[in-house]
Amino acid sequence: MAKEWCKVDELAHALEKHFGSAPRIAAVLGSGLGGAASGLEGRSSAPTSELPHWPSSTVSGHAGAVHKGRLGGCDTAMVQGRVHLYEGYSPEEVVRPVRALVTWGVQTIIITNAAGGVNPGFEPGRLMLIEDHLNMTGRSPLLGPNDDTRGTRFPDISDLYTKALRRLAAEAAEEHQIDLCRGVYAGVLGPSYETPAEVRMFGALGADAVGMSTVLEAVAAGHMGAAVLGISCITNRAAGLEGALLDHEDVKKAGAAAASDLITLITAASAKIGRAS
Repeated sequence: MAKEWCKVDELAHALEKHFGSAPRIAAVLGSGLGGAASGLEGRSSAPTSELPHWPSSTVSGHAGAVHKGRLGGCDTAMVQGRVHLYEGYSPEEVVRPVRALVTWGVQTIIITNAAGGVNPGFEPGRLMLIEDHLNMTGRSPLLGPNDDTRGTRFPDISDLYTKALRRLAAEAAEEHQIDLCRGVYAGVLGPSYETPAEVRMFGALGADAVGMSTVLEAVAAGHMGAAVLGISCITNRAAGLEGALLDHEDVKKAGAAAASDLITLITAASAKIGRAS
């Protein structure tokens, strides 16, 4: 684990060298949601391929770039693209970018994703504020020896998706007339979409949406003391809720269609977070 933290520190140093001081907020953009980075003012950018130890995404819809600029009057970084367990990466590699952002000095991590709607009332194109999650991946980024200087051995994550940030995001959505629902996100291993029986199980367990990311990143950020805000874009109904077959291209298209609302919500929420800090 010591070697992994060295990689995190080297990546954080590279971010500081390229962008200067850390912004207050950083947002990780999920499948099809990379267009939200267009909302940054005075943007400077770096391909993740030029940043040491940044794992490279193999998934379409994850561009692979870090941007820094002003959003809602607040210094903000945005990450286009992430890596996933199903690509063959370890939990440590999956969360390395988020750990580097927090090590750099970012205090608030906004994590977005494309998700299938388990709750039958959640229409494709809606944004869902993540109130809690179910980690169904069977993995944790906290396995192994713990570095007490980075975070406690047994973190309390009962308020992982920080209640104060959820309140600010809900206020921002109401002010801008964004149809924001709330729910529980189930994070699964992938890469196959879920079976209808699995979707029924997730619903019985209390999940409202399901996807293949976010939970490990949220745990890693929270473990290091960062505040976390999670937003899902409901890009499709989960398997068994309607007759059409699920396809990644449709997910990307739905994400792109929701990008405008996502930009508005993140911008307004960032402004509120900046004023509250």
